[in-house]
Amino acid sequence: QYIKDLYGLAPEGPGVNDTEINAKAETEFFGRKCLVARRLLERGVRFVQIWSGNDNGFPRRNWDSHEDVKRDHGPLAAGMAVGAAGLIKDLKQRGMLEDTIILWTTEFGRMPCAQRGSGRDHNPFVFTNWLAGGGIRGGVTHGESDEWGYKPLDRDNPTQVYDVHATILHLLGIDHTRLTVRHDSLDRRLTDVHGHLIPEILA
Repeated sequence: QYIKDLYGLAPEGPGVNDTEINAKAETEFFGRKCLVARRLLERGVRFVQIWSGNDNGFPRRNWDSHEDVKRDHGPLAAGMAVGAAGLIKDLKQRGMLEDTIILWTTEFGRMPCAQRGSGRDHNPFVFTNWLAGGGIRGGVTHGESDEWGYKPLDRDNPTQVYDVHATILHLLGIDHTRLTVRHDSLDRRLTDVHGHLIPEILA
């Protein structure tokens, strides 16, 4: 019954107002994942990763949209918006948001120019991360792209993924310059030799 309640999207009882998540859980693929994520956090799981998008295949139905950005990204963005908003509201309602760091991230963005018609190729130069929850200041942006969304506006001092990692580690109480892992007989930092705290996004 415990597993069924956790993963089976069973009703949670009349005393719980689940905001958007439960209402959308049966129809929104990403919303169901957000609901399970919240339940795992409630039960003490310290790290949860969920995935937006389906497995590769042709035609694709994920964010790696080489064939048709409008077809793929529209429904995915709508599903993510509903699920993400519901997750944030649920965590806030339960008093858990201030103790939970939420990070939406990707491995790269999409090029501003078309690829073979309606698709877009990978853009490793600029892409979006957004954060919410514990220690993050809401309603701010940091790091700009050029007017085409192709490369960083400030190419001499771009915000890098290392900076995001350093900031998250700081929020977890870890100095990224002192944390190392042993790899190939070397002590390596998770932020390599890079990474700076981003104070502008901290609450």
